[in-house]
Amino acid sequence: MRIYLYIQCLNDPDRQKEKEALRQQRPFLDRLHLMVLTAIFTMVGHRVAALIVLEFSLRAVSTILSLNKGALSSQLYLLCQYSLGCGVSCSLGYLQEGAPHRTWNLLLAVGLAALLTHYTWRLAWHVSTMYELHCKERYCGGCLFLLATWHGIPRLLCNALRVTFGVADLAAVALINRDFLSTSEAIRFWTPLTICYTLLVIYMQEEQHHNPNQQMAFQTAFVRMGGLLVLLMTVGQWRDIVNILISLVGEIWCLTRSGTMLEVCRKQDESPSASTSGPPQSQRQKRPSRSVAAEAKS
Repeated sequence: MRIYLYIQCLNDPDRQKEKEALRQQRPFLDRLHLMVLTAIFTMVGHRVAALIVLEFSLRAVSTILSLNKGALSSQLYLLCQYSLGCGVSCSLGYLQEGAPHRTWNLLLAVGLAALLTHYTWRLAWHVSTMYELHCKERYCGGCLFLLATWHGIPRLLCNALRVTFGVADLAAVALINRDFLSTSEAIRFWTPLTICYTLLVIYMQEEQHHNPNQQMAFQTAFVRMGGLLVLLMTVGQWRDIVNILISLVGEIWCLTRSGTMLEVCRKQDESPSASTSGPPQSQRQKRPSRSVAAEAKS
């Protein structure tokens, strides 16, 4: 997402300050961010992780339906970071449960994730430092490939998120229902959970519509985790309350690290009519004047 936003700002002369803000990368903070999230996902139990996955899925569906023609807000790609990690944790925990080589399978998953992270960091660094030069000189295959296909990055991310959260939602429901001994216990849990989630989604949609700023993202995180905390204090366990507090720290940590990109996405969502693939606005404004001058001469 950082690569996509950087190229988008690079093509717009009015967004050079945002481009420079995205260009400033700190590899140490990126690695620290990954280590902190890994520790948090290790401590958070599958029950709370499953609830967070279901809550974000409902929130994402509500956001998509509230937009025109089912479009996807670019902010969702960043707001889903912690929920996405919880979804992967739930999916791996459910799919690997009872596997004969569970430890080796999880180590293989960690290795693949580390390899993907390494190449993503390298690509992001290359784009932020050499993309503009290589596109002008036309001799870097990677940059030329991005020049032709960077518009498709959101669609690629969207398809990946659909598959990931589709599997995670099924795993989350299965993990939650596993703790109930009878149908009546499950009903007593799912009924207040559904009501709580519905009220939270309605509240957050209204607040985000009237006050779309960075502070609102932190406020909704506290409201969501507070609602889950109150719910689990009545129908949950004490360890779930501790996991909710840990999840709040993880959510705030993700929002803090994504502050610059969230601000860029917020400005993009506020002006959806601006074209990113066409010429700059200054050039588009000059064309009508030339046509008018030609008509005047004729």
